Amino acid sequence: MKGKSLEEVHESIDTSQKKSLWKRFVAFLGPAYLISVGYMDPGNWATDIAGGSQFGYALIWVLLMSNIMALLLQSLSARLGIVKGRDLAQASRETYSPFVNFILYIMAEIAIAACDLAEVLGMAIGLELLFDIPLLWGVGISMLDTFLLLFLMNKGIRKMEAFIITLIAIIGGCFLLEMVLAKPDFSEMATGFIPTLPNKTALYIAIGIIGATVMPHNLYLHSSLVQTRKFNRDKKSIKQALKYNIFDSAIALNLAFFVNAAILILAAATFHKNGLFEIAEIQDAHRMLEPLLGSKYASVLFALALIAAGQSSTVTGTLAGQIVMEGYLNLRIQPWVRRIITRLIAIVPAALTVFYLGESSTGELLVLSQVVLSLQLGFAIIPLIHFVSDKKKMGDFAISLKTKIASWVIAIIIVGLNVQLVYDEISKWINTSNHPIYIWIFVVPVAIGAAVLLVYITIKPIFKSRIKVTKHVPHIDELMLTKKIPPLSYKRIAIAVDFSDADSNSIYKALQIGKKEARYSLIHVVETPGALVHGENTKDYESSSDQAYLNHYEEQLVAQGFKVSTHLRFGSPKKEIPALVNKAEYDLLIMGAHGHSWFKDMVLGTTIDTVRHKVKVPVMIVK
Repeated sequence: MKGKSLEEVHESIDTSQKKSLWKRFVAFLGPAYLISVGYMDPGNWATDIAGGSQFGYALIWVLLMSNIMALLLQSLSARLGIVKGRDLAQASRETYSPFVNFILYIMAEIAIAACDLAEVLGMAIGLELLFDIPLLWGVGISMLDTFLLLFLMNKGIRKMEAFIITLIAIIGGCFLLEMVLAKPDFSEMATGFIPTLPNKTALYIAIGIIGATVMPHNLYLHSSLVQTRKFNRDKKSIKQALKYNIFDSAIALNLAFFVNAAILILAAATFHKNGLFEIAEIQDAHRMLEPLLGSKYASVLFALALIAAGQSSTVTGTLAGQIVMEGYLNLRIQPWVRRIITRLIAIVPAALTVFYLGESSTGELLVLSQVVLSLQLGFAIIPLIHFVSDKKKMGDFAISLKTKIASWVIAIIIVGLNVQLVYDEISKWINTSNHPIYIWIFVVPVAIGAAVLLVYITIKPIFKSRIKVTKHVPHIDELMLTKKIPPLSYKRIAIAVDFSDADSNSIYKALQIGKKEARYSLIHVVETPGALVHGENTKDYESSSDQAYLNHYEEQLVAQGFKVSTHLRFGSPKKEIPALVNKAEYDLLIMGAHGHSWFKDMVLGTTIDTVRHKVKVPVMIVK
């Protein structure tokens, strides 16, 4: 499983066993729903409310255009994962240099942090509105989302998908009722599908909407989640998987479009219609809904949907963080550690913003986070288009000329809008700053560097005549099976024992491997408080009884003709076992696994995981 994306759930759903087409289709449904929650997260709410209150229905066309863009780009992302079995980050690592990949990784992490920031703030605002919990406390409570994700992943990807779909149903149901209460003007709504941008503020909001809708981290995530489905790798099965995933994406993303459009229409029908053009804060929107709609349930539904949106989108953001780290850097750490780091990256700026600038600043921060997401889009979209266009990589499943043209048009639109935004913002900063020299020294070079990187990742695959594929299993070419393979021989075998039921299996396996020709060492580490403090000078009851147990093991084995020695150590097994094994130069270390629950392993850690990284010899784990 080395090199597999999200390997804990990779190919965990076997679709090939489904006999009927309908059951097979249902088995493929799910990944796009996890993607769709990113299209209706609290960051979308901020941009949609700002757009609806300031410009009425005028920006509905931006939502529709964003949804069409998203549908095409997500289908390309799914195609990459289904055909090549690679997520977008892994494909980038195989194409670009380590330095460029590191920069792309940092930018992807910034995008995920911006997305997670919106989710943290949204969740905290929802808790404040519904339960009157202080916003700063709500930011802290959002840390618990990480443990919910761990629980869901432990139960399997299908359980996670069911949880997300339930939350989507809550969000959709709440806004359906809100729409009924708002009674929007359908004739005016229809004019919103005509493309217009009233002013530069509308451009800023439009780019925020695009950034909130077409999210870069969703492209990484989708290319990975589709790999949770196991199917035959023949051409017919791959075609079928692609078709089913297009349906999955179309259904899920259209639901997301309905939610986004409902938020913007709600803001237009209530705030803009009543002359409230400056409503950009989610809290203000919540407070004004009840008097404007004449129902106390309006604000409750709004807050409930906000909590559901924040809770659901946090799941996908933390998963995307794991995917980009493993894909770009080939660095695998414990998933719970990775997810806590992702959450902390978002919580710290959110808490600082609320603490120093007050709760009134959250709306601007949400819109800014979505603009940051939009600025990152080009760095994910352009490599994706290159990968799925490459016939060397994709074979018969490379995208058609029409799809390629449409994809590049979308990329040009997004990059063009972002270039315009960056130019306008930097110009404004230079003209209004008391010390413009700092803008020229710090901001302008970063913008130029980003532009150079964007050009590089655009032209690099075009002029690269031969794609060098990075091996996910290092040095596989060095395995020369044509040579004579020497017989396996272990002369010195160390066995870690803890006087539990696992010892018999460990010792039996060691004797089976080494037989009577090998020398065996039984190692036990005393972990009492006295042993941790006094070490070898410990003279407590447990250390003496442990030595007696070791002597008993030795006597039994020697009586059967085996060559055995014992070693009693004091302190932490995670330190003492590797120190002894490495010093004595054993050929093999055998350890017993106890089958702890995931919660115990997460809290207490496992000796096996630590020891196997520290010892210089092969480790066999016996269960």
